Amino acid sequence: MSVLSVLKERGFVEDLTHTQELEDYLTHNRVTCYIGFDPTASSLHVGSLVCIMALAHMQRHGHRPIALVGGGTGLIGDPSGKTELRKIITQEQIDENKKGIRHQLARFLDFSDDKALLLDNAQWLTTLEYIPFLRDIGRHFSVNRMIKAESYKARMDSEDGLTFIEFNYMLLQAYDFMQLGNSYDCFLQMGGSDQWGNIVAGIDLIRRTLGKQAYGITFPLITTASGIKMGKTHKGAVWLDAQRFTPYEYYQFWVNADDADVAKFLALFTFLSMEEIEQVNHLKGADLNKAKVILAYEATKICHGEDEAVKALQASVSMFGEIKISKELLPGSSIQRGTLSFVSEKSVPSSFYNKDDILGKTPVVDLFMGSGLCNSKSDARRLIQQGGAYINGNKVVSFDQIITENDTQKNEILLRAGKKKYHKIILN
Repeated sequence: MSVLSVLKERGFVEDLTHTQELEDYLTHNRVTCYIGFDPTASSLHVGSLVCIMALAHMQRHGHRPIALVGGGTGLIGDPSGKTELRKIITQEQIDENKKGIRHQLARFLDFSDDKALLLDNAQWLTTLEYIPFLRDIGRHFSVNRMIKAESYKARMDSEDGLTFIEFNYMLLQAYDFMQLGNSYDCFLQMGGSDQWGNIVAGIDLIRRTLGKQAYGITFPLITTASGIKMGKTHKGAVWLDAQRFTPYEYYQFWVNADDADVAKFLALFTFLSMEEIEQVNHLKGADLNKAKVILAYEATKICHGEDEAVKALQASVSMFGEIKISKELLPGSSIQRGTLSFVSEKSVPSSFYNKDDILGKTPVVDLFMGSGLCNSKSDARRLIQQGGAYINGNKVVSFDQIITENDTQKNEILLRAGKKKYHKIILN
């Protein structure tokens, strides 16, 4: 099966250019393709996973992916998908963010022997001269066509409007595509649905300047069954960096997926076969929950490595009780089979506190807020009032309860908010 058929079958493709020509191009050539990544943070998040997994599928089918970090365009900001002006960051911040992004991408892509490339468009964009750029590149762009692009229309209709510096972004991204085609024989660009206008502009520029055919694929915006944008939680973004979002939290994000999303997420965010995944559509109740465990395990293994996936699985079992995974359920997964029972709590998020600062002094609401289980004291009070706050398995009944020695077990305090959110306080 061709990689394009795989991407379609697994739900990656929203739109593409030159359908049959692209299929032939991918079938008969070792193709170099690219996706751009915004370096505005030191970590990518789950919202970037569709793009990352698409590059991984391309590589698994013998093609060469390029992850293009927008070190140059990051100094401007892409208006696509935004209704407000992006904060401009410094070159020093971009350089630091690039290091984190490369580290995360290396979990998904093999960069050895140039099997995949990590490039930075600052390499060519920051050396451009304005007048030659307008003469050689700008003359190929029609303002009338540009302002019809969805990304520009949304910004022009917003309160802030569209700045001239942002208006240039389409030219720069098209120039990136042309530069990659000329220097790396890269004639396929992929990206989110909001990038369609920029991708088409690059294809047109390559045709006009290099006289070659280029192609584009866009991916759909992934939302959960409840209509929420993928990766958004009450705590904010689900980061791929273990320092920002622990492997245990990452595992819990996936295991808490809506029932209606399990098969879709397995197709998009794991490498398990579609033949196996199709069977999940027929599961219900406890069997579907076991499929969620495998989804969480496989997604965590890809992002953080198998050791961390095992630890997260063990920690989850220790919190929620044993679970039996049969050999027949998604057999392509490397998850342990049989009955998984209590192992340890090592991977549960934890914090260290001075014993003398806590015992007899700290109200329980402060501990729930300080641990991150609640966003504020008022959130903690509501949690207690609703009966969802627990200390070492015992329900908290009073707002004014002070933490004492009786609330500890071996100098540890296990906090729980609701059914599935845990945090361990270690006293020293």
